Amino acid sequence: MKFTLSWLKDHLDTDEPVEKLAEKLTMIGLEVEQLEDKAKLLAPFTIAQVISAEQHPNADRLRVCMVDTGNGAAPVQVVCGAPNARAGLVSVFSAPGTFIPGKNITLSVGTIRGVESRGMLCSAAELQISEDHDGIMELPADAPIGKPYAEWAGLGDPLFEINLTPNRQDCTGVHGIARDLAAADMGRLKEPAIKPVKGEFPCPVTVTVEDEKLCPGFALRLVRGVKNGPSPKWLQQRLTSIGLRPINALVDITNFMTYDRARPLHVFDAKKVRGNLVVRHARDGETLLALDGRTYTLDSTMCVIADDHGVESLAGIMGGEASGCDENTTDVLIESALWNEINIAQTGRKLGINSDARYRFERGVDPAFMVPGLEMATKLVMELCGGAPSENVVVGNPFGDERVIDFPLSEVKRLAGIEVPLVEIKRILGHLGFMLAGTGTVVKVAVPSWRTDVHGKADIVEEIVRLVGVDKVPMTPFERGDAPRKPVLTPIQLRTRRAKRALAARGMVEAVTWSFITKQAAELFGGGKPELVLANPIAADLTDMRPSLLPGLIATVQANIDRGFSDAAIFEVGQIFKGDRPEDQLIAASGVRHGIATAKGLGRHWTGSQAASAFDAKADALAVLAAAGAPMASLQIVAGGPSWLHPGRSGTIQMGPQNVLGTFGEIHPRVLETLRADGPLVAFEVILDRIPAAKQKPTRAKPALELSAFQPVSRDFAFIVEREVKAGDIVRAAQAADKKLITDVSVFDVYEGKGIEDGKKSIAIAVTLQPRDKTMTDEEIDAIAAKVTAEVGKKTGGVLRG
Repeated sequence: MKFTLSWLKDHLDTDEPVEKLAEKLTMIGLEVEQLEDKAKLLAPFTIAQVISAEQHPNADRLRVCMVDTGNGAAPVQVVCGAPNARAGLVSVFSAPGTFIPGKNITLSVGTIRGVESRGMLCSAAELQISEDHDGIMELPADAPIGKPYAEWAGLGDPLFEINLTPNRQDCTGVHGIARDLAAADMGRLKEPAIKPVKGEFPCPVTVTVEDEKLCPGFALRLVRGVKNGPSPKWLQQRLTSIGLRPINALVDITNFMTYDRARPLHVFDAKKVRGNLVVRHARDGETLLALDGRTYTLDSTMCVIADDHGVESLAGIMGGEASGCDENTTDVLIESALWNEINIAQTGRKLGINSDARYRFERGVDPAFMVPGLEMATKLVMELCGGAPSENVVVGNPFGDERVIDFPLSEVKRLAGIEVPLVEIKRILGHLGFMLAGTGTVVKVAVPSWRTDVHGKADIVEEIVRLVGVDKVPMTPFERGDAPRKPVLTPIQLRTRRAKRALAARGMVEAVTWSFITKQAAELFGGGKPELVLANPIAADLTDMRPSLLPGLIATVQANIDRGFSDAAIFEVGQIFKGDRPEDQLIAASGVRHGIATAKGLGRHWTGSQAASAFDAKADALAVLAAAGAPMASLQIVAGGPSWLHPGRSGTIQMGPQNVLGTFGEIHPRVLETLRADGPLVAFEVILDRIPAAKQKPTRAKPALELSAFQPVSRDFAFIVEREVKAGDIVRAAQAADKKLITDVSVFDVYEGKGIEDGKKSIAIAVTLQPRDKTMTDEEIDAIAAKVTAEVGKKTGGVLRG
């Protein structure tokens, strides 16, 4: 929200310095992001006149201009490339040594194509007055040569830019900001009464509202015989000072009302309107050529204002080109209405329109100002354009609902920790427009119509505290007590942190993706349920809550590939949604690798380069599980996975068929094609919530991290088994041979081919023995080896390979 000091003083009688006003605005919750004084910034720029403009001898598009800078000085030679540079033109001149804000450079004497240039004729964009950079500025012929431009243009007016929180719609107008400053003792609020304009004839256009939920109130008035030309200088300066472009008097009045009183309006050229107006749902497929020059296709969820011809305006967002006002307009319909905030926001997002009207209506405008706003706009139209007004047409409720809150005075002390006398509470709330009744410990507070964000006792305390000053809230330490400190992080928070560290240690880069994905992607990864469809998506294609982190990660990897970074390894730890119940919202750790992106690092390596495979994804998943505290000895790895993984190049990590902890493998080619991603991609996903909690009771077993004083012993075994036997079954059988001494079993070779019978394969494992009490003898080691051989033979039918 932007406004100037002089605009503020139209509503606030104050002599406070600019810096103090800016500080107070921030202290009361209207944070000042920027305070700009263009008079200081543009002080070196002066008004000058082009005496002559000759063709540059060495360039077709350049002119050599002689410029009169005033004050009796000799003309200055300037090389200019603007197409409108010509003799007699009055423009803005900057001498060498001037800082040009729009180009972020300091001007110096230069030679352009062999011709010296001792200054510059400036465009509005170079002065950061507007975005117009098509040519140098053209000033009126009577502009005083040599006078500082900022002084002549009235730019010696400090410009405030404040960052509004979404609840403060009342401060989207300068009048609301002035009200807050007056309540903060920064001056006196000017609030002249708005007198109704008497209608001279009945309005010939009627209004029908088909759905009161979309349009709670609608006011309309016709003004005949207007003369629509350029708006007066004061109005143009108000708009240009905040970066708006004046168009014509009627349109400028609506823009002025939007920023002055937070009351968006719309004006229709009455002669272009066919019949009466109807506020209704748009019909699927209807189109509107809007005032921004774009054609929008509408659907039945959107609210429009239509006549017999069709849609004339997108309600509360933007008007249509067909019924817009121009210099030929003589009869104007002025509309002031109330719109459903949610519908405005949804429509604006669907169509991608961000207008000043939408910004205010989706936050909620003052319902009681609907008719007074129309009266004020009518008065301005008659003052600037003339004309005769009709009577008002008012449909619906022009006042809004009354809100009265029972407010215990003790709430201020309870919630904010400060004592505020009743007299001060009444003064603050009274200046903000609230009305108080009662003298006891509980008073009744009537909320003003423009404060649509105030609904409860805490809201009233907030209003009091921000005006008293949040710096008055005492610093109060929390009572710690003598009890032992409890863990700050929950188990799932600890798992999340450890999973991130483990994946980062494996060379992966963390990403954060949207929690919303397309309907198509959601269905590919097991989602797409009706209960997970967003009622109000932030974008038309982000409609569903994600059932997996992988769609977002795949899109991120593809974005990197498109930019030439084909070797990618990224991960994310975040929430996924399997249903609408709390237990269906899970924390997952997922990752995707593409190209030469293994645990060794990204890209080519002197030790050799190898594309990421399903085994890298498996190692990533196991690293996450180990870091998160999963019982690694109890894990089972079975072939195959969900439908989005390649059936022959994927696996599932589980603790029995009922508790699947994660999956890994290569992304299915069908999924890659649907998501328009380049393959092959390998990925994993681990559900951290499904990892069983560690047992709290102490056991007789020694801690796993205790180091033994004795040397471990490793023995290799190669077993011939049927081709269908899983390596995991052999590993578990070997571990069961002696759970006390055998600390690790790993597969290091699988072989089929020459020397092995058809239908069989060789699986080699390494078994690590860790003695606890003494060094093992050869006989004891052989005995354990015999147990391993027997146990594997018993459970898998495997025999030692000769």
